[in-house]
Amino acid sequence: MGIFVENVSKHFGSFQAVDQVSLEIKTGSLVALLGPSGSGKSTLLRLIAGLETPDAGKIWLTGTDATHQSVQERNIGFVFQHYALFKHLTVRQNIAFGLEIQKIAKAKVKARVEELLELIQLKGLGDRYPSQLSGGQRQRVALARALAVQPKVLLLDEPFGALDAKVRKDLRAWLRRLHDEVHVTTVFVTHDQEEAMEVADEIVITNKGRIEQVGTPAEIYDNPATAFVMSFIGPVNVLPSTSGIFHSSRIDSAQPQIFLRPHDVLVQTKPHTDTAPARIKRLVHLGWEIQAELALDDGQVVTAHLSRERFDELQLEPQQRVYVKPKEAKSFPIYYSI
Repeated sequence: MGIFVENVSKHFGSFQAVDQVSLEIKTGSLVALLGPSGSGKSTLLRLIAGLETPDAGKIWLTGTDATHQSVQERNIGFVFQHYALFKHLTVRQNIAFGLEIQKIAKAKVKARVEELLELIQLKGLGDRYPSQLSGGQRQRVALARALAVQPKVLLLDEPFGALDAKVRKDLRAWLRRLHDEVHVTTVFVTHDQEEAMEVADEIVITNKGRIEQVGTPAEIYDNPATAFVMSFIGPVNVLPSTSGIFHSSRIDSAQPQIFLRPHDVLVQTKPHTDTAPARIKRLVHLGWEIQAELALDDGQVVTAHLSRERFDELQLEPQQRVYVKPKEAKSFPIYYSI
């Protein structure tokens, strides 16, 4: 067992940050806590770390009840969004800090630091200070410092949130490779759906202090458990069940709203008995695909994604009359707005 959160709740005044949450995270896995601001994901991470104490429930780490253990007793590595490096210490000294507090022999500290410098691809930069590093390099040093003491669990709170898009992308791939080498149980908080989908083995979707769904990226995207999950993960059209695009589809018309992914909107230039007429309002070229904004005759606007090959085949133009139908649509008993 890696981490087991058992029926945990946490209030801050009248605000319920975490509401009777139970969650199991397998040993050696890389798990993302994903949700909008205020959904409870960072509070849940801080409860696991021991930085917050639950009002109810228990936290188990590697089979041990850690609910009332101190941060130090839990042997957890924690990485913050803004690095939290010691500015007056070199890269080597930052990485060695936790080991020196534990009074590890100097020779072992030196060997461990050199091993980690190579692991984070900063060999040769050990004598630099944080101010002499890029944001991405500083975050790698923060990760190395957390790993130096060989923690049971590694927790990361929005680890790439302060970095620009290109550096974030590079560090995602690097974190995945790093995890595949060290295999430490890792949990990271993010509000970035793409980041969670790209890096994690499993994703935990949080909303209003509760867990909406836990699953692999494919399970979360292809089989969302709730309307909130489908709305939050990836682009989606939310349409009334009375919309003309669904007139010949097998949908649950008893539900007021239907959810339709843009890549599940089929576009044709000729009418068929199962299509609905529409007019192209706008075409957006996204490089590897084309986004078409379509106005249905009933006034609804639908977004469709087409491959470049399909777009070139249809030779679409703005204001062109087209005909659309859903490939696959989903309905849910209750709609949660984001």
